Amino acid sequence: MLNVYLSGEIHTDWREQIIDGAAELAVSFSAPVTDHASSDDCGVAIMGAEADKFWHDNKGAKLNAIRTRKGIEEADVVVVRFGDKYKQWNAAFDAGYAAALGKSLIILHQDEHQHALKEVDAAALAVVKEPAQVVQILRYVLTGTLPK
Repeated sequence: MLNVYLSGEIHTDWREQIIDGAAELAVSFSAPVTDHASSDDCGVAIMGAEADKFWHDNKGAKLNAIRTRKGIEEADVVVVRFGDKYKQWNAAFDAGYAAALGKSLIILHQDEHQHALKEVDAAALAVVKEPAQVVQILRYVLTGTLPK
């Protein structure tokens, strides 16, 4: 079983495209919490309210880091998607953490982000534009089969 962590942009269905496309493969997927409100508010929901937005965000970031670290550390492959709408600073951090751990790293983004992500791309073993290409990589890694 190949363990794959899907990090990054949460506003599109790219994760579902990969999971659905790899359904016949021996792959287990994990990911951060992708419900934006739940991710932002997990710290205060569990540990209590904060009057200062900094501490509100700090609590949430730390709880999310527990999940993220576990997912990345247990992964064989880490896929990080950078989307079009927002700058995903956390995704860049996840990519750096995965690279520092020596994880196989696949970066997913469009051409307009190439320059901004050149260092991230340089740490990756593959850089692609489409979720289907990630599925093709996973299929090749597990079966040696090329796309038709």
